Amino acid sequence: MPEKVLLGPEPLTAAQVVDVVRGHAPVGLTDTAEKNLAATRQHIENLAHAVTPTYGVSTGFGALATRHIPVESRTALQRSLIRSHAAGAGPAVETEVVRGLMLLRLRTLASGYTGVRPGTAQTLAALLNAGITPIVHEYGSLGCSGDLAPLAAVALALMGEGEVEYRGEVVPAGEALKHAGIEPVVLAEKEGLALTNGTDGMLGMLLLAAADLHRLFDIADLTAAMSVEALLGTDRAFAADLQVLRPHPGQALSAARMWKALQGSKIVESHRGPDCNRVQDAYSLRCAPQVHGAARDSLAHAELVGERELMSAVDNPVVLADGRVESNGNFHGAPVAYVLDFLAIPVADVASIAERRTDRMLDKARSHGLPPFLAHDPGVDSGHMIAQYTQAAIVSELKRLAVPASVDSIPSSAMQEDHVSMGWSAARKLRKAVDGLTTVLAIELLTAARALDFRAPLEPSPVTGRVRDLLRTKVAGPGPDRHLAPEIAAAEELVRSGAVLDAARLS
Repeated sequence: MPEKVLLGPEPLTAAQVVDVVRGHAPVGLTDTAEKNLAATRQHIENLAHAVTPTYGVSTGFGALATRHIPVESRTALQRSLIRSHAAGAGPAVETEVVRGLMLLRLRTLASGYTGVRPGTAQTLAALLNAGITPIVHEYGSLGCSGDLAPLAAVALALMGEGEVEYRGEVVPAGEALKHAGIEPVVLAEKEGLALTNGTDGMLGMLLLAAADLHRLFDIADLTAAMSVEALLGTDRAFAADLQVLRPHPGQALSAARMWKALQGSKIVESHRGPDCNRVQDAYSLRCAPQVHGAARDSLAHAELVGERELMSAVDNPVVLADGRVESNGNFHGAPVAYVLDFLAIPVADVASIAERRTDRMLDKARSHGLPPFLAHDPGVDSGHMIAQYTQAAIVSELKRLAVPASVDSIPSSAMQEDHVSMGWSAARKLRKAVDGLTTVLAIELLTAARALDFRAPLEPSPVTGRVRDLLRTKVAGPGPDRHLAPEIAAAEELVRSGAVLDAARLS
């Protein structure tokens, strides 16, 4: 059982988020969080009964913020807010995205700045621990005033309404809560706003994408090294004394990994010395550390933004320690939206350079002795020709996905919310891009491993040899009448699971 993650004023780590979201680690509130929740709730109770209206406590919302709501109507107001805001449309998003949304909203509630009752936060924790996942739809967030429709769908489930995924089935929320022994929440003043005013959806997707991209950039170094080896390229361009001349940390790491992966290769050794007529390798081989390294450094910047967000209390209005309830703009998603868009660029470029290496291995004029398309019997079968087509189609789409969402803004709420971040859209694009990169690298992996087989009797390096042998346990290897679609799917799973890195043992 994973270790329990306790939430309070202290920030979560990205690793803890992944543990809860993907590893189903249980969550709870610290004693400090319970105490702070009670204290700030008392401030809300005081304001709720004051003569002077307070936004979010005794008024309407957004463009209706000037309307005072009488005490007897405030429960209905909160319920109406959630029901009206849960207006998403389109297909349901992935379970892990919703769990991230729930966890990060709970983290802000536990910070003690939102004014919700302790029981409301405890119920949200109970849903996570019970594996009850509200159905959240693809469209409905503009990335400003929070991921409104997605968060409202979660709040709806807290109320025992809407639909949830529970034990592998989509069921009414009330039914799932009853089965799990969880009492639905009747929302009080301020709680509807507190449950919906956050950038938790886009932040969760950023943290999950970062975890995936660490793995994928490591695998890109490995598949690039295999392609260099298969194409009779040199490892000299990756030497540390050359990398230090341009001291980008990501570049140094990628070059070191590629250098290490190629050590001991009989294929590389076979063309060293004066008899080799090669002067320079193509850019897609020689410049791989520069491209992969820049992607790593871009990821490091995005992770810095994610760390700052994990320290943040994103709500509007917020309840300060002295009891003041202040409106603010911290719900605007621009900081997260920009880096989500930013990451889509290196994802597309890492995939693009991988596709160029794959194409080179299939071209008889540039592959230095490999059979056309790596076919067992060129002309009778087409080898990896259409696998490269698949890569090319994905890379083309990745370039479209790299067009930023955050440069757009569509005003809403009667022009009260007249500039929005579109961060949720940027996050959805990035998730699709990460999936595309996974497939592109899987095809390069499969192609490079096959090319290495054609270099026999020369043996690859111990690192690339272990990876090739792992692939042999999953795919047929050289031979006629191969069915490539299952082989690509098998290679994708090895990339997605990280088994390729385990076999390489480069770290």
